[in-house]
Amino acid sequence: METPWDWITVLMFAGLITLFLHRSSQPEPQDELWQYAPPAITCAVANYLGNNGYSVAAAAMLAGAGVYVLRVLKPKIGW
Repeated sequence: METPWDWITVLMFAGLITLFLHRSSQPEPQDELWQYAPPAITCAVANYLGNNGYSVAAAAMLAGAGVYVLRVLKPKIGW
């Protein structure tokens, strides 16, 4: 954990895992395991790109992963 990209991608991945664990404990899970793969892989690739100087591409990928989570996984956001 040496760069800001490490921290950003780990935090995003932790949120994704938290959503998965919360939903998998429900009696009737509303999504499938494979649906979590695209944003998880995107976090790994964005981290690699960000650490190698491709900050714009990394930021775009993380934004895309965020949009994917909001549109496909549809977490309930609110207090």
